[in-house]
Amino acid sequence: MFSYRHAFHAGNHADVLKHAILIHILDYYNRKDTPYWVIDTHAGAGIYDLRSDWALKNGEFADGLDRVLAADAPPPMIERYLKAVEHFNPDGVANFYPGSPWLALGAMREHDRLRLFEMHPSEAEVLRHNLRSQGRVALRQTTIHEADGFAGLKSQLPPAPRRAITVIDPSYEDKHDYRKTLNAVTEGLRRFATGCFAVWYPLVQRREATEMVRALERLQVSWVDAALTVCKPAADGYGLHGSGMFVVNPPWTLHDSLQVTLPWLAATLGRDKRAGFSLKRNEG
Repeated sequence: MFSYRHAFHAGNHADVLKHAILIHILDYYNRKDTPYWVIDTHAGAGIYDLRSDWALKNGEFADGLDRVLAADAPPPMIERYLKAVEHFNPDGVANFYPGSPWLALGAMREHDRLRLFEMHPSEAEVLRHNLRSQGRVALRQTTIHEADGFAGLKSQLPPAPRRAITVIDPSYEDKHDYRKTLNAVTEGLRRFATGCFAVWYPLVQRREATEMVRALERLQVSWVDAALTVCKPAADGYGLHGSGMFVVNPPWTLHDSLQVTLPWLAATLGRDKRAGFSLKRNEG
């Protein structure tokens, strides 16, 4: 689906949840000296200018990042997230929003590697351009594939260092993405049973979304499922009223950190009385 651009949604409530969790996972992987890979199946452009026409069209960051920046007493997971965003805004003004690939680059060590998939030709070109601006170390660490991340993931697993975080976050504009995401996780676990798989999913009024999460919850592995609702579903059945992150083989620290973080996010990002959260886990 070549109509989608993440720039329209950069820094929204879904990004806050997704990226706060991703940074927590990256920090956990950095506790060991052993190298690891980050594999992103839907990389996008890597970083987004919040002053651009695309970002300003809907201004979704106003109900996401901007609310978090203005809030008091953020929990440690959110403080760390904001520090990661600040890294790409050295002048102290949040004009640029780092996507998952850039957050990974900001956290990874020189011996870690980043594998990016982006099948949209224009977006892939912007991604390559943005990467060149990050310097020699980032260029050496990163491989960009202008290809379907669902199809390409199998070529990356198992990773050479036997440590990896796989980020799967399609737009889900195409309803087949739900089945493809489930297949990517189950096939990924067959190839690399100890890998961490971080799946973002939308809270929308669509049967496929509910069925995918239920299928993921039936996996006989360790997992954490965190969902954040920011408003009641729209009367016309369209739109995003929240999102979730389903993490397979999560850090043991993730669940307890989310117990503190999710109530704060619901209070900070909630837009009506239906705002809330859910947190589930399976210890495998």
